[in-house]
Amino acid sequence: MNSPFIFTVHLPSNLEKGKKYPVIYAMHGMGSDEVDILNIIEELQNDFILIGIRGTLAKDNGFAYFNIKSFGNPEIESFDSAVANLKEFIVNAPKDYPIDTESQYLLGFSQGAILSMTLALTMGDKLKGIIALSGYIPRHVKASYPIESVEKLSVFISHGEFDPIFPVSIGQDNYDFFKARNGKVTYKHYPAGHEVSFDMKVDFIRWLYSA
Repeated sequence: MNSPFIFTVHLPSNLEKGKKYPVIYAMHGMGSDEVDILNIIEELQNDFILIGIRGTLAKDNGFAYFNIKSFGNPEIESFDSAVANLKEFIVNAPKDYPIDTESQYLLGFSQGAILSMTLALTMGDKLKGIIALSGYIPRHVKASYPIESVEKLSVFISHGEFDPIFPVSIGQDNYDFFKARNGKVTYKHYPAGHEVSFDMKVDFIRWLYSA
């Protein structure tokens, strides 16, 4: 697949010819990569196609999808470019892999969560669900992006109570924003920092199988 992203695909080990599978597009946080985010969900690889997408910008010892100007305020040009390229990636991936387009999920941590929520709002019911771990919805997305219907979207939002990067109140804001547009929103906060805790993982995996 022609894409500006480096990505890793894990197909189910028991792949059946002609069968379509649900997919999880996984997006990492700043300074991380697609391997780290895929490691969090590796136990799902027999039931889902897992696609880890690496950010295109070098950052610290890893990568990022966009630059940041200040808290809650990404650099718009690089952010909008990442959103457009990820949207194109999701549209094109089913052409190359046996993806059930009715069962496409996004999972993201930090920058990946920011992008997951933004893509949900711009792609709407083209997605089955999202898992947004410790992120926020940028102000310019709320103010100027064309927001699609998310009535059928399943949403799992989580946040760490002791997150030193994004205060836990952001998690509640995310929940309120989606809840006003959707009746299928789960929000949980955990006694954790800016991280994917064990309990968080247990809960979103359980949620995923029931979404």
